[in-house]
Amino acid sequence: MIVRLLMFAAAREAAGRNHDEYELASGASLDALLTAAVDRYGEPFAQVLATSRVWVNGDEPPSGGATRLQADDEVAVLPPVSGGA
Repeated sequence: MIVRLLMFAAAREAAGRNHDEYELASGASLDALLTAAVDRYGEPFAQVLATSRVWVNGDEPPSGGATRLQADDEVAVLPPVSGGA
């Protein structure tokens, strides 16, 4: 199955792209996807991921990293935002 990974802000910078697609085994977990992403993008991405929120199809994953993904799911990595006036 194909799952789309969307990366924003520092995650985008660490990965060098704003999205990617992963082919995973049917029923793979969110943790499996994130492990594959860290393997692909390396330690800078792992550091960003450690402080990021991860959403599946626009929502918090109901079972955290154990959440089972389905074909065509979109997983977003949302690093904390800082700044202000």
